[in-house]
Amino acid sequence: MKIFLLFILAYIIGSIPFGLWIGDIIFHKNLRELGSGNTGATNTFRILGVKAGIFVLVCDMLKGTLATLLPVIFHVHGINYLIFGVCAVIGHTFPIFAHFKGGKAVATSGGLLLAYNPWLFIFVTVIFSLFLFLTSMVSFASLVVAICTTILVFCSPLLHGFIVPKFDPFLDVIVLALMIFIWVRHFENFKRILNKTESTVPFGFGFFSKKRL
Repeated sequence: MKIFLLFILAYIIGSIPFGLWIGDIIFHKNLRELGSGNTGATNTFRILGVKAGIFVLVCDMLKGTLATLLPVIFHVHGINYLIFGVCAVIGHTFPIFAHFKGGKAVATSGGLLLAYNPWLFIFVTVIFSLFLFLTSMVSFASLVVAICTTILVFCSPLLHGFIVPKFDPFLDVIVLALMIFIWVRHFENFKRILNKTESTVPFGFGFFSKKRL
């Protein structure tokens, strides 16, 4: 029963729509009716500005971290704690507090990695930042980092434990599933990237794109 309740709590934590609530309460703007209509950090940056975007990004990420650490906090043993992080990702994507229409799982998945392996999180954050600066597209960087994280997790143990010290079948399955999920959630973005119509951020080189925010 305790484990089941923690699953529910992890989902509820993931369901907190920080972008939507901040837009409504502080800025009196409904993110669902503006920009991409998404309630995640990227659309928050576009509509509410840099400070609000950074705040939402950090909060969405920490949702995954906190949820993943719930079994540690409540001294639950005998179950892989990454499952709780996955519950938060599901909550973030299909939030009960926002009619089950949420973000695209990237930031909260990053928070899951932070709880599991901070060095892995730092490494993939560097990759994300690099591709974001090169392309000026959050979606492009998100798709690339999803693939790179999967490759890194699968191959790192073969490289004398670089970043990920040993094989973890459970981690492998979850990272692969999250990569597929993130790509599915970004399908429309991917089509816009191919058509060079994807929205960009106002910094970086802007490779592969023509459109600016």
